[in-house]
Amino acid sequence: MDPVRNPYAPGAGQRPPELAGRDTELSAFDVVLERIAHGRPERSLVLTGLRGVGKTVLLNQLRSAAISRGWGTGKIEARPDQSLRRPVSSALHMALRELGPRHGDQDSVAEVLGVVKAFAQRVAPADAKVRDRWQPGIDVPAATGRADSGDMEIDLVELLSDVAGVAADIGSGIALFIDEMQDVQPDDVSAICAACHELSQQGAPLIVVGAGLPHLPAVLSASKSYSERLFRYLRIDRLEREAADRALIAPAEREDVEFEQGALDALYEAADGYPYFVQAYGKVTWDVAASSPITAADVAMAAPVAEAELAVGFFGSRYDRATPAEREYMHAMAELGGPHGAAVATSEVAVSLGRKPASLSPARDSLIKKGLVYSAERGQIAFTVPHFGRYLLRHPE
Repeated sequence: MDPVRNPYAPGAGQRPPELAGRDTELSAFDVVLERIAHGRPERSLVLTGLRGVGKTVLLNQLRSAAISRGWGTGKIEARPDQSLRRPVSSALHMALRELGPRHGDQDSVAEVLGVVKAFAQRVAPADAKVRDRWQPGIDVPAATGRADSGDMEIDLVELLSDVAGVAADIGSGIALFIDEMQDVQPDDVSAICAACHELSQQGAPLIVVGAGLPHLPAVLSASKSYSERLFRYLRIDRLEREAADRALIAPAEREDVEFEQGALDALYEAADGYPYFVQAYGKVTWDVAASSPITAADVAMAAPVAEAELAVGFFGSRYDRATPAEREYMHAMAELGGPHGAAVATSEVAVSLGRKPASLSPARDSLIKKGLVYSAERGQIAFTVPHFGRYLLRHPE
């Protein structure tokens, strides 16, 4: 069939043509926005899940929902080697630019922008890298004595309180979206939790919506014990069969193309309900199929091609980032956990490799920092990428 008309989109964070199976999360967020609009207290939101389940896509969709209600929004992607001062300043500057024109007192908006600028500029040692000496494009003087103490927790609480005040003045709200939240530096995690705690007590119309890997709740809990009650946690998982089928059928129907039931069965078995895989297999199957309806034979012909593309772009690119010692560790995990990538005990990995557990800690910790594995629970380790164990078993060293 015509590849130009191919509706499927297996891209990182790219919205699929049919966002299936996420109605519950979208409805829950609508309730959050509505409650805050009516002055009701509400918790911030955290999405967790493996890679490829559509967390970033859902995060973007939630942001669109906030924008459609007239909220000011900003989004950042956390990095383990970067303070939040610069990205948070940029995100909140954007949110204030969205709300500012609707505010009746432009002088008070300018004062808050000055606080944003002060917050951004607080850390800039003489020998810092150029990116750390970044200056926000805010055409007002930096405020003095507000959000500029150098203590991230104090400064972020003051900053978010002032920004929320602008939104409250016009009966609106602000939502700060943080992707890859598990990579936020420990001091910054503590500051986010403290700020959300303070804002919730004030009833301020500002929420944080984070997305990250399955161990994100443990990261937040290690920072502040009350984080378990501070956020509402939503686990984003594989699509149920009906939703996975809809993600394939609905876009095809808009192009007057149909699937035979056998093709849908084969595609669900191959993709295992993971949204990224649904799009990847759907795209290649479309290109392989000669005509409508798409058949199981088309899927059988497309599957090796899709698997080869995933082996290079989805799995291989991650595997290539690992050192020889880290690869050895992951292969041992795959052999113990099987093709479904079940969590395994770190002690079992040590026994499998004939090593002492302490000697493997550097490799394990590095893999966690690289986002390839996560600690499922104490003494357990698992892959962050679905089907990674299967990939490793098919591609031995």
